[in-house]
Amino acid sequence: MTNRIGNKDVAQQRSKSEKARIKAQNIAAEAVKKAEARARYRNAVKGQPGLPAAGS
Repeated sequence: MTNRIGNKDVAQQRSKSEKARIKAQNIAAEAVKKAEARARYRNAVKGQPGLPAAGS
């Protein structure tokens, strides 16, 4: 749920450029997470248990 200002959500008060910047930021963060997961499993030995997550 987004924060509220009076009767409106904060998201409704954002400009187009700010919304575009946040969207690009979210896409970039997701790409980093996907790349880390791909790297973690790319060289995994089949049938072996995976390594625990490193200090998330």
